[in-house]
Amino acid sequence: MKIFLKLFICLALLIGFINCTEAKNMENLTKKQKDITAIAALTAIGNQDKLETAINKSLDDGLTLNELKEVLVQLYAYCGFPRSLNAINTAIKVTEDRKSKGMEDVIGEAPKSAPSTDKYAAGKANHETLFGKSDSKASFEIFTPAADTFLKEHLFCDIFERGVLSFKDREIATVAALTALDGVEPQHAAHLKAAKNMGLTDIEAQEIDTIVKNIKSENLKQPFAKGEPNPYGKFFTGNTYLTRLSANDDTWNSSIANVTFEKGARTNWHKHSGGQILLVTAGEGRYQERGKEIQILKPGDVVRIPLNVEHWHGAAPDSEFAHISIETNLPNNTTTWLEPVTEEELNKP
Repeated sequence: MKIFLKLFICLALLIGFINCTEAKNMENLTKKQKDITAIAALTAIGNQDKLETAINKSLDDGLTLNELKEVLVQLYAYCGFPRSLNAINTAIKVTEDRKSKGMEDVIGEAPKSAPSTDKYAAGKANHETLFGKSDSKASFEIFTPAADTFLKEHLFCDIFERGVLSFKDREIATVAALTALDGVEPQHAAHLKAAKNMGLTDIEAQEIDTIVKNIKSENLKQPFAKGEPNPYGKFFTGNTYLTRLSANDDTWNSSIANVTFEKGARTNWHKHSGGQILLVTAGEGRYQERGKEIQILKPGDVVRIPLNVEHWHGAAPDSEFAHISIETNLPNNTTTWLEPVTEEELNKP
């Protein structure tokens, strides 16, 4: 009897483990969806070299040629024809190269034709499936009725009726592209909601955000040269780089340099007897004064650091970061370096 009881308990635990594993896997993006996310982000950013690598990977992972084409067709509506056509030309290059090497990629399901009549009604129905019904018109629909017609008849009918990709996968591509673009926060929020209406989980949404942030970080664009490894690196955690933008003398009573931080890299706690100004130029960073909350820094932010205030600054855990450092009140500005910033302090936000 005891043996049967033990066997029953072991079987129950095994079933529970399998169910938990399956449930966990169901909450994560599939390999195909991760590939779609990367392709969408790189198309939006316009990095053709890395897009070529991403497309190769997606085809190796089993994305069909028609699924790849549909992702790029979907994206023209959100990134514009120039970005989409560049990506399509990159896809042509990749597929022709693979074919020349004897690689046979699966063509997959063929796209369907959109309804030939009453496209507006079909597009409106798809729009309501994605975003839900609304009793009132959006302001843009009133101001420019033609834009509403184009959206319903072309985007939500002609494109969404093509099939091949599920509505969820189309929204994953859209959310990824909008995450990669700047200044489209309202559209990103709307499409994230639509994606969740199509079954996207919070965990999957976070995966999309992480994948795109990593891609953006690796594609960090800054107006000044990255420079050489930081000569003051012993006072930093992680890899940093420095380019001097002013002569290293006291002519202007200031020292100006561009500092680039890899993900999670940061200064030690320190203070300047003559103060400091930071001009954020790229990526996402962190700044904290002793005893105060951490500030999130983004391009365009200006940080004015008072004299002798203990502080630290550096990159966010998941993003590279760059800023211009201006040390003022030379030659009487000395830096006092203190203890390193811990991982716990960095990850507080």
